[in-house]
Amino acid sequence: MTVAVVRFGGSNCDRDAVRALEHFGVDAEIAWHEDGLPAEVSGIVLPGGFSYGDYLRAGAMAARSPIMDDVRDAVADGTPLLGVCNGAQIGCEAELTPGAFTTNASARFQCEPASLRVENAETPWTAAYDEGDVVEIPIAHGEGRYELDEAHVEELENEDRVLFTYCDENGEVSPDANPNGSTHAIAGVLGDEEHVAVMMPHPERATLPDLGRTDGQGILKAFA
Repeated sequence: MTVAVVRFGGSNCDRDAVRALEHFGVDAEIAWHEDGLPAEVSGIVLPGGFSYGDYLRAGAMAARSPIMDDVRDAVADGTPLLGVCNGAQIGCEAELTPGAFTTNASARFQCEPASLRVENAETPWTAAYDEGDVVEIPIAHGEGRYELDEAHVEELENEDRVLFTYCDENGEVSPDANPNGSTHAIAGVLGDEEHVAVMMPHPERATLPDLGRTDGQGILKAFA
């Protein structure tokens, strides 16, 4: 069984995701969006990048690619899915997860380390951590501000569907520690089922020891 890393025109983190997964011995391969998913997949990654040049809205056109019908079918059958950065935008646009991602509060592209607090450690994506752990995983986005109305944010929080929030190195959430202005500093959320998740920071860039940080390993180990 293979983890399919979906490549759209404009994806640029697909090979990074494959290499990070292979670090754990996971069989991973790139699936070109026009070809559909492989016949049998054990997981799906929607990687970062700038699919379709971010025209209309980031992720909007990719979410309407025919391969997303395959993705929805696989997810409905229980296949784990992780959307990262542009993949998170695609996941929200495809209504696999709630909310939307909009232009950063700074109105500029930001590429920097980010501290995240683990809010729910009882999911496949966070089982390697303890609730309240602070991990450092880089961000690289111009439209990473997570937006959701207060009523639905309360619903997410009550259902423990918030995976990560932006924080300082001590785990404190504050406007200064929220790099893009996300609602309630949310950095990652679950879909209706815990096998579906999206997050704006890049765990694949914090997995290989040669890159200098490994805090993202626990997230990708969900596919192992």
